[in-house]
Amino acid sequence: MKKLSPEQEFIIFCVENYKIKKKISGIDVINNFKKYNVFEFLEDSFDILHSQSMNYIIDEINEFINKQK
Repeated sequence: MKKLSPEQEFIIFCVENYKIKKKISGIDVINNFKKYNVFEFLEDSFDILHSQSMNYIIDEINEFINKQK
């Protein structure tokens, strides 16, 4: 099995925590993240975001999604 990159692990961490925080299914998170390009945002912002608190990361994701709407 191939080892995940730190960026991939971070994205999975974000999906799981976003799902819990928003009380929605994982598939809904994935669909919304795809729709609003959140995966690319998380990958591009990894260096800054991975050292922040989960609440900060969730707030940043929400802000990013709201700007896309």
